[in-house]
Amino acid sequence: MNLERYIASKIKFSNKDADYQVSAPAVRIAVAGIALGLAAMILAVAVVVGFKKEVRDKVIGFGSHISITNFDSNTSYETTPIYADDSLMSELRAYPGIRQVSTFATKPGILKTTTDFQGIVLKGVDTDYDWSFFRDNLLDGEIITIDPEKTSTEVIISQTLADMLGLKCGDSFLSYFLHDEIRARKFIIKGIYETGYTDFDKLFVLADIKQVRRLNAWDDDAVSGLELYVDDYKQIDEVGEQLYFHLIDKTDREGNTYYVRTIKELNPMIFNWLSVLDINVAVILALMMAVAGFTMISGLLIIILERTQMIGVLKSLGQSNASIRRVFLHIASFLIGRGMLWGNVIALAICFVQWHFRLIALDPSTYYLDAVPIDLSLTSWLLINAGTLTVSMLMMLGPSYLVARINPARSMRFE
Repeated sequence: MNLERYIASKIKFSNKDADYQVSAPAVRIAVAGIALGLAAMILAVAVVVGFKKEVRDKVIGFGSHISITNFDSNTSYETTPIYADDSLMSELRAYPGIRQVSTFATKPGILKTTTDFQGIVLKGVDTDYDWSFFRDNLLDGEIITIDPEKTSTEVIISQTLADMLGLKCGDSFLSYFLHDEIRARKFIIKGIYETGYTDFDKLFVLADIKQVRRLNAWDDDAVSGLELYVDDYKQIDEVGEQLYFHLIDKTDREGNTYYVRTIKELNPMIFNWLSVLDINVAVILALMMAVAGFTMISGLLIIILERTQMIGVLKSLGQSNASIRRVFLHIASFLIGRGMLWGNVIALAICFVQWHFRLIALDPSTYYLDAVPIDLSLTSWLLINAGTLTVSMLMMLGPSYLVARINPARSMRFE
């Protein structure tokens, strides 16, 4: 142990020294400032990252990373079809960065029971559809089975729709669709899901794609569009742009052009809103860092001022200003370390409790989630701790220069 660290440890841990008791409140406030600031930063990052991830996953769950539709289609669910032949499907599945391709078709209609009715979108999917999102959010029943040779009448609906219309698994209901004339279809509920994303939950009913083709009088290879999933979500914009230019001069067998859009382009308001949350996190981090830093500055100044006589003695013994500054920087590092320890304990405990028990609830109709989400990666946690330590120590350099202004003769004159 070098001399500066030894002296610092004696000052920091000399609990029997009556003089030390003078700075105890300042030390406790400084440690508490670091602890609360760090805890607030960790919680802010964990909550915002978790919120963005869960909302994003819900939006993608009802769609995909990238969609390919008819360029002439409007923004409604009454779509103009494209014709997806085997060559196009094989080409897309082999495209770099694409891990899965599936077909879908939509048809707006009205779900009706004996007492109530509700507007819906019947989303038809095929055997290549990825059910993982709805399987994870399934509350009752099972996922429907798509048979290539038969047209299934089974569907899955949301708990929101089931509550609104008084339905449960095994019940049947009539839906009405308009295509030149009103057409009625009877469906049987095979499963009930609940994502908490009310806007979509009360809208989508998942069914066999052959049902939608019959309602629209489409050929067997006609679809509303294709849903593509990329290997890495961070590459979604790059892959989407490449795919757009790759298909821009290609057409299907009926001469329809392809329109490639990412989920961000299909839902700009939601993703722009999520991007704004990053600004909130940056503001919180800056404020908490400032609060923690200034409490440490005040604490260190108090310690320096009450150790004026000791500084005078060290200077009279020949110790340099730089060496004495290092003594107090060591003291600051002790306090910062203690504060960071408590800050991590508090933040990680709250994160674990909320992640496991979901005690803090949210209104799904407003926030799209039923509880405050938590998502804290090891990288984020390490970066927050490293940033807090670095900034805090840099902020301590200024107060440490006060040592140079202390005159040994004057400081040793009085007890």
